Parts: sequence; C-alpha cells; structure tokens
Amino acid sequence: DRAVRCRMPFADVRGQRIHYQDSGGEGPPVILAHGFLMDQSMFDPQVAALSPEYRIIRWDERCFGETTTDGKAFSYWDSALDCLALLDHLGIERAVVGGMSQGGFLSLRAALTAPERVVGLLLLSTQAGVEDPETLAAFQQMVDTWSEHGPLDELVNGVASLILNDETENARWIATWKQRDKAFMAEAGRCLLTRDDITDRLAEIACPALVVHGTADAGIVPERAADMASRLADCRGVVWVQGAAHAPNLTHADQVNPPVLEFLGGLGRW
Repeated sequence: DRAVRCRMPFADVRGQRIHYQDSGGEGPPVILAHGFLMDQSMFDPQVAALSPEYRIIRWDERCFGETTTDGKAFSYWDSALDCLALLDHLGIERAVVGGMSQGGFLSLRAALTAPERVVGLLLLSTQAGVEDPETLAAFQQMVDTWSEHGPLDELVNGVASLILNDETENARWIATWKQRDKAFMAEAGRCLLTRDDITDRLAEIACPALVVHGTADAGIVPERAADMASRLADCRGVVWVQGAAHAPNLTHADQVNPPVLEFLGGLGRW
C-alpha cells in the first residue's frame, strides 16, 4: 500500500486534484496543512522527526504547490472538507489534524465540521479570528500588488522576512514564489482576507489541542494565539518559540518537534 501511495501522490476529491505526501507505516495518522504562500514541503522537519512512529500526511491546499483546482471561489470551510476528503481517500477514519497559519484556519474548521474524526489539533502560528483593519489593509495591498505585478523583489523580500526571517529559508521560498504564475494570488488572497471569525465557536471544540507560536510573529501576533488557547476546551499548552517569526516549525524545528512529540504521545493510539 505504501508503494502505491508513493507512486500516486494525488487524490481526485471534491472536484480538485490534491497533491499530498504520505510517510506511510502503521503509526497513528497525523495530517498537516501548510500556511499561505507555502506548500506541503514546509513540514519536512516534522516528517523527519515524527515518522515512522506516526504516519504523516501533508498536502498542498487549493492554489498552492502541485494541487490543481477547479478555479471556483472557496473558503476555509471548503478546505476543511478537502482535508476530510483526503482522509477518506486514504481510508483514514480518525487523525490528528494540524496546520500552520491558514492550515490552522482549516484545521479548526475541520474539528467543528467533523469532531468525531479529529483526535487532536496541532495549531501552529494560527488564530480563530480575523485581522484588524490596519493589518487587513496591508495584506490586501500585498495581494493586489502581487496579483497585478507578480512577485516583485521588494515585495517577496518583505514577505519572506515576515514569514521566515531566516536567510536560507528566505532564499528557498523566494525562488519558489518567483516560479509561480501570479494568477493564483487573487482567489487565494480573497479566501484569506474574507474568512469568517470563529472565535465564539472555539468552546465547541472538545478534542485536545497544542498551540505553537513564535514570540516574534508579526503575521499573527502572539496575543491572538494566547486568546485562542484560552478559549479551547482542552488546550494542553502553548509552546512559545523564542525569537521565531511566523513559521517556527520550519525555522526552529528543534524547539517545536519535541513538544509536538510529547503532545502526540499523550494521546495514545487512535
């Protein structure tokens, strides 16, 4: 089965052709969703640390990576259904669901949509709310500029510093962004900037959760993570990654992976 999955890393579900990677094995399944502008490869450090003890599935969301979409408007509720459909495709009934930033947006919505299927939540650099007007305006300007002019040097340098703030990773992702057609940005940006606020629904989520957040995250300020954690019914802790920007699982994996392993270990097997 694992060999078949490696040869066919695409799932035709819900009108999309979703690209994914599956570490395989008999371990409990964990599915991970990436952040805005990123792709499933941002979880390479977690695959290295968590498998083969856990079966790690990571996937490219609509508009990103190698996933092919139908081009229709979508929301993070749709992305949550994509996640659940991918689990169906793989024959997985229950999993730990996790994500970074927009991956967390959809993970929270998956837990609200199908609580019986979500064993636990890994919430990396994310929030339940929406941006304040000033931040929203800045993000809208970024989306508009990218949509019209593409990944201009000044723009992508600033975005890389916001998300990563790491010289090596900045260069890697800037190179990736420059290879992409700018057309993806319009719908991806619309989804990001018009999402609904689910803060008042967090208390409905009963499964265990772990929150991970960089102390220097300017994309989603730490206060938003702390508020989310306080509202979840069974938050098992907040991991503050000192000095990390918006993607600590990638830039500070040595500080992120051990508490993630501890959290997963505390859930037993599922």
